[in-house]
Amino acid sequence: MARTEYTIAPPKRIIALDLKELIRYRDLFWVLAWRDFTVRYKQTALGFLWAIFRPLVSMVIFTFVFSRGLKIAGDPRTPYAVFVFVGQLFWIFFSETLTTSSNSMVNNAAMIQKIYFPRLIVPATTTLTGLVDFVVSAVVLAGLMLYFRMTPAFHSITLVIPLLLMAALTTLGAGMFLSALNIKYRDVRHALPFITQMMMFVTPVIYPVTIFNRYPAIKEVMIWLNPMTGIITNARAAILGRSPFDMHSFLAAAIMSVVYFVFGLYYFRQTERYFADII
Repeated sequence: MARTEYTIAPPKRIIALDLKELIRYRDLFWVLAWRDFTVRYKQTALGFLWAIFRPLVSMVIFTFVFSRGLKIAGDPRTPYAVFVFVGQLFWIFFSETLTTSSNSMVNNAAMIQKIYFPRLIVPATTTLTGLVDFVVSAVVLAGLMLYFRMTPAFHSITLVIPLLLMAALTTLGAGMFLSALNIKYRDVRHALPFITQMMMFVTPVIYPVTIFNRYPAIKEVMIWLNPMTGIITNARAAILGRSPFDMHSFLAAAIMSVVYFVFGLYYFRQTERYFADII
């Protein structure tokens, strides 16, 4: 009977994805993704409805506090509730997935120490789980738009796919970096929730980026250092159809999402040979 032997060796290129090996372990990818999804809502009364509950409650709070209380304006042609929900939809995908991804290697320490498999699978599965939550939450957005009688053009809504891909690349890149860093420095677990909370207020989630038009330097820093700025801004333009598509912030987000992904992959590949020893 023929025997198949596999040689385990470091990747020849540091930033190589090694798609051939990842495809060979695709079954493990789907198993871990399904496990992460079921564990997230295991023994909860609402189950996957938490994916709806979180952005919906945030929308209500932000509408009353920031729109009616502090008089922060969104798009004058769009109900503020819908305006902020689109921002929350993409931001919750980013922040929740990033937090889960950063802890993924530590949470799977026992498996990493005992068997070999492409370590990249672990943070990658969290991105897929976040996409499932995103789709579930998008159903609420569709209901809100029907309630306010908003119907975006089909050619615009197709732009959501590349925007979501850019958000996934950004999240996966940052997640790979933080998951590798968290193995050596467990401070990441404690610092990241605080950092993501602060980042939300420097990302146009509850306000439009146009409020910084009088401060072009600050606006450019936001656009180039934080890809979620361009992603959320153009997601509103594509989904709601009430504001023009900003090609400048779109291209900046596309470029930086690739930069974040390549940097995260580079750091992950540099450190993965030591994971089993120090995790």
